Amino acid sequence: MAMEASVIEDLIKESIPDAVVTIEDLRGDGDHYAAYVVSASFAGKSRVQQHQMVYQALQGRMGGELHALALQTSTPEQN
Repeated sequence: MAMEASVIEDLIKESIPDAVVTIEDLRGDGDHYAAYVVSASFAGKSRVQQHQMVYQALQGRMGGELHALALQTSTPEQN
């Protein structure tokens, strides 16, 4: 079952309230997305930790409803 881009964005923003999220449907199939997430809460965290925060926000949907997510994270200063 495909997942709407708006649902991905909402889940991330619920978990990371200050996040600026841009979602791109890479194939137009609702199954392969790129997410660009900018948040001050990423400051001082490694890239792995930043990505873990986003994956946690998706509440276990990776690999199920959401097949593939290319993820880029940064702080506002890095953006």
